[in-house]
Amino acid sequence: MPKVFAERSDVIPALGEIFREYGFAGASLSEITERTGLGKGSLYHFFPNGKNEMAEAVLNEIDTWFNENVFAPLRESEDAVSSIRLMFNEVNRYFKSGKRICLVGAFALDHTRDHFSEKVCNYFKIWMNSLTTALKRNGLAKKDAKEIAEEVVGGIQGALVLARSQDDPKIFVRAMKRLEKRIMELIGE
Repeated sequence: MPKVFAERSDVIPALGEIFREYGFAGASLSEITERTGLGKGSLYHFFPNGKNEMAEAVLNEIDTWFNENVFAPLRESEDAVSSIRLMFNEVNRYFKSGKRICLVGAFALDHTRDHFSEKVCNYFKIWMNSLTTALKRNGLAKKDAKEIAEEVVGGIQGALVLARSQDDPKIFVRAMKRLEKRIMELIGE
């Protein structure tokens, strides 16, 4: 029996998983109605501007989650080392130890990026800037901190893609451990 969605916010996680599985272009309205159990009328009641609004809502939810659980702690915690360790733990949890793709990363790879370019760009920019801030707070020079942040965020995204391509989530888990070890060595932990 399909899950009953009483509010707009209830359906957003389901939409996120549909977009992860089918991509933006591949997630047809018929697939969305089938997977959510909502009729087209209900979907348009929740999302009057259609699939674009659905994707915007999903991207907003991802932004909110990452801001609360990853970006803000990196920027605001006085303990940079703990905030970086927290980042690795939370990212691993969010991506289900490599079993869940990065929807923002997937949107960045095809023409979907053009529809949501500001959201896609800002997600990665804020992540790199937040990590750079934590690294600088731990004593690294701005240039070094920025380069390491780019390497780490790129490494996480690449590990997700590689794990997915090989159908082996352990690739992601191993990469996360290596990235965390490397960054801790660089900041003297």
